[in-house]
Amino acid sequence: MTRPIVISVAPVSGAGAAAEPAEVAREAVESRAAGAALVHLHVRERDGRLTANPAVFQETIDLIRAQSDLIIQASTGGVSDLTIEERCVALGLKNVEMSSLNSGSVNLGEAVYKNPFQEIKYVTRRCLETGVIPEVEVFEMGMVHNMFLVAEEMPLPQPLLFDIVLGHRGGCPATPKTLALFSQYIPPEALWSITQYGRENDFSLLAAALGLGACMVRIGFEDSNALSATQKAARNAELVARMAEVIRAMGFRVATPAEAREMFGLKQL
Repeated sequence: MTRPIVISVAPVSGAGAAAEPAEVAREAVESRAAGAALVHLHVRERDGRLTANPAVFQETIDLIRAQSDLIIQASTGGVSDLTIEERCVALGLKNVEMSSLNSGSVNLGEAVYKNPFQEIKYVTRRCLETGVIPEVEVFEMGMVHNMFLVAEEMPLPQPLLFDIVLGHRGGCPATPKTLALFSQYIPPEALWSITQYGRENDFSLLAAALGLGACMVRIGFEDSNALSATQKAARNAELVARMAEVIRAMGFRVATPAEAREMFGLKQL
């Protein structure tokens, strides 16, 4: 049987886009029909601002769950003035199955994205307490090693899932050489995925990651709306459908949410 590839969709742009629950849910459900198995969401107010108030977020995920079997992943990140406790407000909420776990600090554009060790360990501990499976976001290779250090103090879910994030200004560039080197630093027993921020043209780097062994690829307006160098998507489902075409053209198959849950050690619905 061909290898299943999980498509994760991050539907809400970080550039001040509104986050109306019904609209976000519609984008997620449409993306599920196009091939997505997981939806990545930040806790936002209706105007798109990151917040520690989970009310709008809970409304959004309840709508998604009522209409689909998507895996719901809550972000604990994003450049903001929120404390680490506030950033983790979604952990333990109903229907949240996974979360991001940022494993180090990095420059993102003109901002410094601060994730010191005590905060990395705090998020890890909260994931263990709530049973939420973390996806470890790594923007630099040293962040992979940071999780080895965390593992000396507390058990980590196995297999550990890393997300290689490339393309942010100030972080690792989104180039084949960077990807090839970075992928070699992921432990062989771990799973890994790829996120390319600011993608402006084709899907070649995402395809390269799949060829190197990635089990998941993230697509969506949070990272880029580009279908090609000259064409922009109006809906997230268009990006998901194009990614699904790439996956099938490479001889892989698009994973269902049930297959993704089994891969990541989640309970089936």
